Amino acid sequence: MTPCIGIRHEDEKLLERRAPLTPEQVRTLTEDHAIDVQVQPSNIRAIAEQEYVQAGAKISEDLSACPVIFGLKEIPAQDLLSDKVYIFFSHTIKGQSYNMEMLNRILQLGCTLIDYETITDPDGRRLIFFGRHAGLAGMIETLSALGKRLSWEGIHNPFEKIRRPAEYPDLATAKAKIARAGRKLAAKGLPQSLTPMIFGFAGYGHVSRGAQEIFELLPFQEIDPSEIAEIAEGPEHFTDVIYMAVFKEEHMVEPVNPGDHFDLQDYYDHPQKYRSKFAAYLPHLTVLMNCIYWDEQYPRLVTKSDVQRLYGQGTQPRLRIIGDISCDIEGSIECTVRATHSDNPIYVYEPATGQILDGYEGQGPVILAVSNLPTELPRDSSREFGRILLSYVPQIVGADFSVAFEQCQLPPAIKKAVIVYNGKLTERYRYLEEYVEK
Repeated sequence: MTPCIGIRHEDEKLLERRAPLTPEQVRTLTEDHAIDVQVQPSNIRAIAEQEYVQAGAKISEDLSACPVIFGLKEIPAQDLLSDKVYIFFSHTIKGQSYNMEMLNRILQLGCTLIDYETITDPDGRRLIFFGRHAGLAGMIETLSALGKRLSWEGIHNPFEKIRRPAEYPDLATAKAKIARAGRKLAAKGLPQSLTPMIFGFAGYGHVSRGAQEIFELLPFQEIDPSEIAEIAEGPEHFTDVIYMAVFKEEHMVEPVNPGDHFDLQDYYDHPQKYRSKFAAYLPHLTVLMNCIYWDEQYPRLVTKSDVQRLYGQGTQPRLRIIGDISCDIEGSIECTVRATHSDNPIYVYEPATGQILDGYEGQGPVILAVSNLPTELPRDSSREFGRILLSYVPQIVGADFSVAFEQCQLPPAIKKAVIVYNGKLTERYRYLEEYVEK
């Protein structure tokens, strides 16, 4: 019997335009591995159904004939089919209450669940991810918002014509337009009132590197965070470059006890012994790109009080935009009070009242907090994601899921990511029992 996989459509309300595998990758599966591929039709997917057909796939609303089904976002409980192997971002490993009904249904139906988020190497680094494209899209969105905000303030600036990522046909076009803005900046310079323009990048992983990839299309000079205050307060400023500072953990936090020294492993093991020191940088930044992983046990990067003090001095501070790519609600950036979607990506947080106003007009920083940024570069991000996923698909399809979990021949990285196996939580994820029962 010919092996078969399904590619599920995403729910329209999520505005998700990506796909886990592109037509080029489907062609590899059909021609090189003799795997049948069935694709559910979608009104919002950025890749046309005809492209999949030309690659050898079949279009079918009904995926019941496919033992293995790939998707991206959570699947509504009522749409799940029995005895299937599902691979998608389940957002369940922290016991997220809003997905426990779905997880419970997966258990009841005897399904197997593999989560992309938990596919990692032996050192715990994720292997299949959209982080770079979140950074790419987030930086383009931020530059576009910066241009609009400064124009609203009456300041002519080189970012005015940068559009939002979804308005470009592809990443290459977006990069070309931003590089053009960079040449204009280098030739004509920034208004003196905006200098020195300093961008801070919190974090240095895949997301931050994606954001920096866009930023580096502009004329820039990288500086150490320790130099920020001196440059910002100096008597003379360059107008034809933008400064970039990348913040690591030692720049963002300090020991609560003044006699202690910063130690990275100690910070990870005992975050309660540390506090944020980021407020000292905030008055000197024009743009803050937040690209860090955050959990509630760690200190916040920017608090509401920090922003209140910054904007409570009666004059417009340097800070115009916070590109919160991490998008933890009231998390590392406490004034990220809600997530946004691609159709309405930014709002102004008003520090005096705590209220928010959609758009870029208002007294306070503009907050970018799109929860699914990679979907703004749907074809590019799908291609990169699928390129990595493709190497695992034949092995997943070829595995015998009827045997005991211990005997199931899956690649080690995939086997670690099996949350549910034939309707039962695997040992690694047995802790989720207490959440499912609630």
